[in-house]
Amino acid sequence: MRPLKTEETNLVFQKLKHYIGSNVKALLERSDGIYCFRLNKGKVYYVNENLMKLAATMPRDCIVALGVCFGKITKGGKFLLLITALDYLHMYCQNKIWLKESAEQNFMYGNHVHKAGLARMSENIPKHSGVIVYSSKDIPLGFGVTAKASVDCRRADPMDIICFHQADIGEYIRNEEDLLS
Repeated sequence: MRPLKTEETNLVFQKLKHYIGSNVKALLERSDGIYCFRLNKGKVYYVNENLMKLAATMPRDCIVALGVCFGKITKGGKFLLLITALDYLHMYCQNKIWLKESAEQNFMYGNHVHKAGLARMSENIPKHSGVIVYSSKDIPLGFGVTAKASVDCRRADPMDIICFHQADIGEYIRNEEDLLS
């Protein structure tokens, strides 16, 4: 595991800023310690600094993973945020969308959110901003990108797409075969 280079750090922080805004600093400097990002085999890990120092005493080839995998840097040079980051992102997110119970399963099958499935959303969400998608019982289901601003959603048709699907908790089951191989 190695520290992120400047370009990689910028990629990660730009993506995180898309979802949690200025709360990136709060993600790194938490009440339970200081956290940092490390790269191993193209995957970016979010790890406590004390745990990272302990892992430095082990040989590099013995460490498979350390901390929580937040995403991966693609061969095209982009940062892809993975669903494993959801538990940390939802604590700091600014823009939220809640789904009706009838639309929750549809979202967890990897489909976009339509106006008909929208229960409510945060105020003043701009177009193409990152949002965390919640169930009607405030359980984080995944994240996406808004297709319309929150002001435009009020007069949208029921079949208009409100949020583009990015990742959801149903991926664990859908990609189970890929994980085993």
